[in-house]
Amino acid sequence: MIPSNFQPFVNNRPICVLARATLEHLFEPQQLDELFVRTAVKQYSHKLLFSALVEMMVAVVLCVEPSVHAAYIKRRHTFAVTDQAVYDKLQAMELGISAALVADSAKKAARVIDELGARRDPWLPSYRTRILDGNHLAATEHRLKELRTIWEAPLPG
Repeated sequence: MIPSNFQPFVNNRPICVLARATLEHLFEPQQLDELFVRTAVKQYSHKLLFSALVEMMVAVVLCVEPSVHAAYIKRRHTFAVTDQAVYDKLQAMELGISAALVADSAKKAARVIDELGARRDPWLPSYRTRILDGNHLAATEHRLKELRTIWEAPLPG
């Protein structure tokens, strides 16, 4: 099933290969486009497919590309639209589509988590617990200049 020239990657970097395979399974283009068609209320797919946007945004989120524009420039030969059309589509993305994407991904990932026996008990039974990661504050440095190099210093907000 795996080509022989790919075997060194499996042997030397199995976690990377596993992560890549997981992402490809979670964000399979045909399923993403079907999800979009089922979920979208106002938006439509004409020349710009939802799967192409997701693929581009995965590259940005995983820091493969530094920005949406850089990701678009690298892939512009695959898009039949302008960069402005990409920005407009991203800006007008319906909340229901994002929610459906998260729910669909969670449903697919749940099978793997259950198979590995990695499901955790709820922190607070009968409550939905969410984890908010505050690491984005480091990217938006608004602390006093004198306090920016001291980790114990108060954070913005």
